[in-house]
Amino acid sequence: MDTTRLLRIGELAFPGFVVGFIAGVVAGGLAGIVGQPVGWALVSTLSLGVPLGLLGAGYGLLAAYRKVRIGAFAPMALYWLIAFPIARLLHEMLTWLLLTGHARLPEDPLGFLAYQALVSAGFAIGFLWLHERLAPRWWRKVADRNTDAALVYRAYAEHAKQVYQAREARRANRDRSRATQR
Repeated sequence: MDTTRLLRIGELAFPGFVVGFIAGVVAGGLAGIVGQPVGWALVSTLSLGVPLGLLGAGYGLLAAYRKVRIGAFAPMALYWLIAFPIARLLHEMLTWLLLTGHARLPEDPLGFLAYQALVSAGFAIGFLWLHERLAPRWWRKVADRNTDAALVYRAYAEHAKQVYQAREARRANRDRSRATQR
């Protein structure tokens, strides 16, 4: 694979990485707010932000290549049902490794993963909301030099147009219905 192709793929994945990494930054910030030492907060930021960023980039590529439906929650929830517990497990293990010098699993790994799977739906909602706001703008920005970004941006624009038209049609029907009831 040549450098240009890798750069184009990176541009498609970038918004997903940013959204995932932002979640790690928030976790690190919260660790700092509750009184953890700055080093621990930084470790939390990186050990959660990098896995979430990489997994977010993976979702971004799935969306860009239209392997998942644009704007749909169910495919994203299924993706994060698997990906979020993996990211959290890596976070736990990397945190122990960086702070103590050796990695370890949580005491009840299956319970830990099950709980993280439950929490993943909330993360998926936030990820979808932020990704749907950042990714199309980014893809529009790089569309001139990245044909894949141009294609996915057009698909997002068409989807937005369809959603808008459907909403306007419902509004018009509701207004007509109210007018006939008077």
